[in-house]
Amino acid sequence: MSAARRHGRGTMLAMPKPPSQQALLWVVAACFFMQTLDTTIVNTALPAMARSLGEEALALKPVVVAYTLTMAMLTPASGWLADRYGTRRVYLAAILVFAVGSIFCALAQTLAQLTIARVVQGVGGSMLLPIGRLAVLRTVPGEQYISALAFVSIAGQVGPIFGPTLGGLLVQAASWHWIFMINVPIGIAGLFAVRRYLPEDALSGVAPFDVLGCGLLSLCMAAFSLALDLPAGEGRMGWSAALFGVSALTVPLYMIHARRRENPLFKLRLFGEPNFSVGLAGNLACRIGSSAVPFLLPLLLQLQLGYTPLQSGLMMLPAAIAGTVSKPWIAPLVRRFGYDAFLLVNTVLVGASIMSFAAISPGWPLGLQVAQLAWFGATNSMQFAAMNSVTLKGLSKRDAGSGNSLFSMVQMLAIGLGVTIGGGLVDLFSGEGSAALGRAFSLSFLSVGAITLLSAWIFRRLDMSGLRASGGRAAG
Repeated sequence: MSAARRHGRGTMLAMPKPPSQQALLWVVAACFFMQTLDTTIVNTALPAMARSLGEEALALKPVVVAYTLTMAMLTPASGWLADRYGTRRVYLAAILVFAVGSIFCALAQTLAQLTIARVVQGVGGSMLLPIGRLAVLRTVPGEQYISALAFVSIAGQVGPIFGPTLGGLLVQAASWHWIFMINVPIGIAGLFAVRRYLPEDALSGVAPFDVLGCGLLSLCMAAFSLALDLPAGEGRMGWSAALFGVSALTVPLYMIHARRRENPLFKLRLFGEPNFSVGLAGNLACRIGSSAVPFLLPLLLQLQLGYTPLQSGLMMLPAAIAGTVSKPWIAPLVRRFGYDAFLLVNTVLVGASIMSFAAISPGWPLGLQVAQLAWFGATNSMQFAAMNSVTLKGLSKRDAGSGNSLFSMVQMLAIGLGVTIGGGLVDLFSGEGSAALGRAFSLSFLSVGAITLLSAWIFRRLDMSGLRASGGRAAG
């Protein structure tokens, strides 16, 4: 009897998906690929973009930060918009806005224009992944949902692998404008496919969106980022202090607001789970260092070692490949050593790998560069998986969706902060001449590596009593 049931269940899981359902999965995967690709493809093109716009390469930090910060601020609204106006309608709008933003990026003539265009692109990008997941959830039968989501997630892994290399190839073979224009045909195909394969749906009786709560958290992130990224000059310290003050003030204001509102953007009970709060703080600190590397390393390779955009993009492949190969190691390591020991040791390894990039200079052996990048990619990939699991696994079912949304905000914020802090440190340490710039990169890698090491101290505050009991299952 049990064998028959297993056979029946296996047949159900192996049943081919209807053509319309399969087409929808390809559309969602393609849109997810676009979104993740644009997070990394710009990095190798920054020096070429800077020359074209008449700017210093490090002055293009806002091009990266504007995109990630916009996505961080608007991601929480995506689910409500889909419930209120329908998944199909909102997904169409997201693809259209992302494609139009990409065209604006390609047509930009100044840094200000490019930054504004990246904000537009970020508005669309903030909805591509969450609405795509929601479309799969509402369209694919429950017994096939896990395999469908796994198929879609592959696109998210492929984007960062090929993003830097594709960016370098397009810059070298054509121009930097094409790193944005490649999104347009994908977007057009996505619009037609969504109209054909995704049915209309909208929920009735949707609670009003917490505009004030979202505004307070967005102001907190924007003010904090701007405080770190103000240009040097008279009055900078005063403006930075004021912006830090605004950012800090929004926290108690949101807490007061959340206590009074029946359905706040994020309920305060989320932070009653101690590992969630510690996990968020540890993720933020660790990801700042990890996110600075994809921004700083292509600049170092091109500006100091004379690499072409394509060569610097290819140099990022060892990190991406090692990160993919190392994923199966996570669960066995956590089962054997536990989350506490694993996170402590692996965080030190990640921080040390980032610090090791300080040694890269003209004449540094290519084999050592590849080994350093592979070391970083493997440890960083395992770190992300362990941090994600330890942060979210203690949340109840009713808080899992809200907690995951807040966690996604923190992830995107960390990417922007990594670029802001990493680029700001190079500015701070640099002087006149190439030798001074090389020293500035070295000191910056040491600094962001130290920030990553700080997260090891944060993770020591985790409550390990429940994690040890199910560490292997969570990591797997």
